Amino acid sequence: MRLDGKVAIITGGTFGIGESTVRLFAKEGAKVVIAARNAEKGIKLVEDIKAEGGEAHFVRTDVSKEEDVKNLVKETVDTYGKLDVLFANAGVGDMQDLDCCTLDEWNQTISVDLTGVFLCNKYAIPEMEKTGNGSIINCASILGHVGQMSVSAYAAAKGGVVNMTRAAAVTYANRGIRINSVCPGYVNTPILDNTPKEIIDQLVSLVPARRLGEPDEIANCVLFLASDESSFVTGASLLVDGGYTAQ
Repeated sequence: MRLDGKVAIITGGTFGIGESTVRLFAKEGAKVVIAARNAEKGIKLVEDIKAEGGEAHFVRTDVSKEEDVKNLVKETVDTYGKLDVLFANAGVGDMQDLDCCTLDEWNQTISVDLTGVFLCNKYAIPEMEKTGNGSIINCASILGHVGQMSVSAYAAAKGGVVNMTRAAAVTYANRGIRINSVCPGYVNTPILDNTPKEIIDQLVSLVPARRLGEPDEIANCVLFLASDESSFVTGASLLVDGGYTAQ
């Protein structure tokens, strides 16, 4: 198993890419700490993982709140003794033109999608320094690399994640900590459940692969970055987008 004996935190772990990654990491031998705001879903997912023979623990967490993140890392170490892997995945979206976006809406997106990633990295790194080994994967987006109409706050946050990851990677590379970002394209997650079919079809038409990605496909890339197979990979921004950004 590729993560045997490792302890991993996954934020936003109760649906979509996060849930798929939780399930995959558990199958690959990791002790998984699921962080999310929805306690009901988190506890149910822990029960599912344990029923399948895996090991998981839930900590209710709002990544935009520093005390929540500090508690998440502390409870992880108190429960399992160390921290090897962080997948900072929690995020929110926005669909606002810049001139229509209120300051509260801007701050909400930035606080979760960028500041939340910063806080998770900030408190995970000292625990990884204790063992001289660790892998952090920050969830960015294709919109950290290219623009799109009406997502200014989201694009700003994800662009920040990409470059924060690069800066952190070169800072901590000589301390045994690898820090990378994964940048999904359009993925078939519950976020799209209420999206009209014509909008989905339009998104698919923009992707050279002519389909949406699946959460498991992103999770497999996160697994690679979390595992020792990527031991010489740090500062990378892994695009998983069916060719979208290559056009």
